Amino acid sequence: MIIALCLMSGGALQAQRPPKEPPKASNAPDDNGYSLPDTPKLRDKTAQADQPVATFKANVQIVNLYFNVKDKRGALIPGLKKEDFAINEDGKPQTIKYFSAEANQPLTLGILIDTSGSQQRVLPMEQEVGAAFLRDVLTPKDLAFLINFDVTVDLIQDYTSDAAQLRRAMEKVRINDGAGGGSGGIAGAGQGTIPVYKPKGTLLYDAVYLAATEKLQKESGRKAMVLLTDGGDQGSDETLPNAIEAAQRSEVIVYVIMIADRMNFRAGDSEMHKLAEQSGGRVIDVGNNPKKLRDAFDQIQKELRSQYMVGYVPTNLVADGKYRKMELKPTNSEYKVQARKGYYAPKNL
Repeated sequence: MIIALCLMSGGALQAQRPPKEPPKASNAPDDNGYSLPDTPKLRDKTAQADQPVATFKANVQIVNLYFNVKDKRGALIPGLKKEDFAINEDGKPQTIKYFSAEANQPLTLGILIDTSGSQQRVLPMEQEVGAAFLRDVLTPKDLAFLINFDVTVDLIQDYTSDAAQLRRAMEKVRINDGAGGGSGGIAGAGQGTIPVYKPKGTLLYDAVYLAATEKLQKESGRKAMVLLTDGGDQGSDETLPNAIEAAQRSEVIVYVIMIADRMNFRAGDSEMHKLAEQSGGRVIDVGNNPKKLRDAFDQIQKELRSQYMVGYVPTNLVADGKYRKMELKPTNSEYKVQARKGYYAPKNL
């Protein structure tokens, strides 16, 4: 099934999920040596020729790992050095070659907002608090984009460092439950909702997969995704393991803010913990409480600005495309590291 991720600017044009058709692309290795399944191409309808988005190719000989360190109370620990850590890959010790504190390195950030019917009452506070977070966290050298997902997955604001532009895009987001909801207007006339392949659903896993593979995988350095949802997925073509793999291949940290109309509603609590923890992020449950939502964004902002980075040349240099487990341990047993659990080796390098 081909999933379309569509850009919107001004009008509320959404992507149509077409019926199955023969694949058009091969699974040839990409620039980094990875061999991926056939994936849809991003249809960019708003990119300007005079404002290209710079992309960078990572050095596949070096494995980079961004992480936080906390004490037993959850407080962030600054001022640590390379000697304070040891790292293993598939159980074998590795030599840390690079180490730094990454407070000022540029950040690439994706915001993904669940706009299915279950989010009707909490969307306004997501828009308000989310816009304030972007205003506070973004610097001129950072980039962010905005996606909403329901029965479709829509990229409504491409990369920008302009928090005001992101706020305007966020204010345009509307609930779409597949029953005529959405941004209104005439379907197919540059506004409103074009009929979709699946009339009901919440394409959460598709949204994570597309944000990772079509946006964040192309970038280097510090990358994070903030997912605002109740955790429920309905109708995605991609599975949870596929979404986790996409995040790991893209080396993106996923934070999940669990938010819903009903205080104790958790449609996919265990699934969201797997997604976040495997990528080096975490889940923050806010229910429908605006103060808890502000606190959640504050915590994420502090963690993103308090990261360390280690880099090493793996002793296993076989370019087999297989998953490798990583374990980063602090020498102080009272400290806890928050980091992704592994990476995929390049293939046919």
